[in-house]
Amino acid sequence: MENNIKTDGKYRYIEVGEGTPMIILHGLMGGLSNFEGVTNHFPHLGYKVLVPELPIYDMPMLKTNVKNFAKFLERFIEYKGLKDVILLGNSLGGHIGLLHTKLYPNLVKALVITGSSGLYESAMGDGYPKRGDYEFIKKKAQDVFYDPAVATKEIVDEVFATVNDRMKLVKTLAIAKSAIRHNMSKDLPHMHTPTCIIWGENDSVTPPKVAKEFHELLPDADLFWIKECGHAPMMEHPNEFNEVLEKWLIERKF
Repeated sequence: MENNIKTDGKYRYIEVGEGTPMIILHGLMGGLSNFEGVTNHFPHLGYKVLVPELPIYDMPMLKTNVKNFAKFLERFIEYKGLKDVILLGNSLGGHIGLLHTKLYPNLVKALVITGSSGLYESAMGDGYPKRGDYEFIKKKAQDVFYDPAVATKEIVDEVFATVNDRMKLVKTLAIAKSAIRHNMSKDLPHMHTPTCIIWGENDSVTPPKVAKEFHELLPDADLFWIKECGHAPMMEHPNEFNEVLEKWLIERKF
């Protein structure tokens, strides 16, 4: 999938298919490949799927926060000349999608969130991350999923490399704190964009009660559960995730 990344001006992204634009937003520790199932499926159904690489570690320290990522997304949409987009975000990506939708509601016709921050998250946990402790990082990565085997050596190695890069670690912690500070509970009742909430029943990072709260606070939201699933349903159960999302998009005529 890395081979499909385009470099266009200051943006790096994957773009597949033609039709209704669907923009995928990865999480703090997530890569573009996390959504491979979505990227392979939806272009065949009349969607242009775009996966921009978020500038997680490229912004100045003072601008490394959720709001500036939402503004980055707005600039990307403008650069690509898109309108009436569908935003799909996991974890921090869901939070960025929510805030972008609040700030630029006219650009977004539908929102999909899965394991999203914005109300609560415990990704950092107590004492996380510990630099240099590979087994600790491995356990943390495995805990994200219901099935620990989904946390491949490649995923663990990538997280381990990130937390052992001092500047990346500092920015990772800054973003996590920004996500916790930027609670959207007061904003959500005023956001009328149709929203599809897809959640793992066994998510320990953003527990099921978080999904229920999103469902209660958002005026036009539908909630779907995936069994035996943790924080990243699109990775752990890609086929079921696609089925749920496809059915919702058809029913909502998107």
